[in-house]
Amino acid sequence: MSSKPEPKDTHQLNGTGPTASPCSSDGPGREPMAGTSEFLGPDGAGVEVVVIESRANAKGVREEDALLENGSQSNESDDVSTQVLFPFLLAGFGTVAAGMVLDIVQHWEVFQKVTEVFILVPALLGLKGNLEMTLASRLSTAANIGHMDTPKELWRMITGNMALIQVQATVVGFLASIAAVVFGWIPDGHFSIPHAFLLCASSVATAFIASLVLGMIMIGVIIGSRKIGINPDNVATPIAASLGDLITLALLSGISWGLYQEQDVWQYIYPLVCAFFVALLPVWVVLARRSPATREVLYSGWEPVIIAMAISSVGGLILDKTVSDPNFAGMAVFTPVINGVGGNLVAVQASRISTFLHMNGMPGENSEQVPRRCPSPCTTFFSPDVNSRSARVLFLLVVPGHLVFLYTISCMQGGHTTLTLIFIIFYMTAALLQVLILLYIADWMVHWMWGRGLDPDNFSIPYLTALGDLLGTGLLALSFHVLWLIGDRDTDVGD
Repeated sequence: MSSKPEPKDTHQLNGTGPTASPCSSDGPGREPMAGTSEFLGPDGAGVEVVVIESRANAKGVREEDALLENGSQSNESDDVSTQVLFPFLLAGFGTVAAGMVLDIVQHWEVFQKVTEVFILVPALLGLKGNLEMTLASRLSTAANIGHMDTPKELWRMITGNMALIQVQATVVGFLASIAAVVFGWIPDGHFSIPHAFLLCASSVATAFIASLVLGMIMIGVIIGSRKIGINPDNVATPIAASLGDLITLALLSGISWGLYQEQDVWQYIYPLVCAFFVALLPVWVVLARRSPATREVLYSGWEPVIIAMAISSVGGLILDKTVSDPNFAGMAVFTPVINGVGGNLVAVQASRISTFLHMNGMPGENSEQVPRRCPSPCTTFFSPDVNSRSARVLFLLVVPGHLVFLYTISCMQGGHTTLTLIFIIFYMTAALLQVLILLYIADWMVHWMWGRGLDPDNFSIPYLTALGDLLGTGLLALSFHVLWLIGDRDTDVGD
């Protein structure tokens, strides 16, 4: 599915495009040049700006000067590590809390009797990648290129984007419940109408409320980041995840439990809940259409969201079949952690690459700077350009971050697993492999989408976080199965 560039991205010079820039004829070895021109400001006055254009091999540290108007960060690696570390840890502790919640609620009657609820877990937790992280990336880019500087622009971006994610959340929540019913029916051929309505009502209500709360938090974070001079790309997406998993899982558990208690009158309660949220859809559609920044996404932004939901649901099926086995009940507490950490890191990287590309033009422009083929792993992780350096920094956060999170889980006596050395080795191997694959795919996917005229802010992050859920759940399940097969009884994966 194709998409036109959003109006928020139309930051090219008046009467000129990137092909007419002073740098367009530079050879590969030339230094980047800066040209000046004028934009028309919101009040009609001309505002002089500096447009920095660089070749793919000369991005250097100038990116941060373009991303932050005050240009206060001169060392990109230090900037990434210092600005990302605290939000990364905060997000990680949020996933730890979500894992502790899942470890507790997996024994509730609703999770035992309606096991398809487990299939909803990655799909709905993945909404932070499908919706909230995409929202954070869109607003971060808009803030960095000056499209949220006036109160009028700010209000238009807020109302349009909030309405958009409510439409997407309602539709995706409904489709996720259908996927859960189908995936639950395929293995054993059992279908229950009350359970289907329970899944639908729980999924739609959880998606709607969680997106509303997290969307408001994201807007506050991005506005606050700009005011204190922090690049929103580095903090918005991890903070979206820090509360996203916990809030979504708590809502799903509470709503599904409450509806399960009313199963005697399900034929009245469950359809009424579904109908209420579906009836609000026209209101959100009208509001989203009023904003030019969200109108195009409303029409063309469904493919990544729906496909990402389907990918996450496959991860949910793996979780359902693994956790339902008493031998692997200990996996529940670690699943949100490994999925959340991988999704957080790749979302930061995708958002940074997308913002850098937006500084050089619009989607589909400057295509000579966009790789046409898959980059080599050496280019992704070991080249001197700024995005490669940030990929290395993010990858190096995996081991110390997970060690902190595993220690926290152990101290809180969460899960059913003893943290032996062999378990930690298997767990770290799965986590490193997950993030390594995700960062490589992000490097290729963001540039590929840009070259095809698609805005990576709207299209890349849902795919990447969904792949993170699938890879994380699959690799973790594989690790637990291998530990069980080799007879690591000290690990007690099922006790």
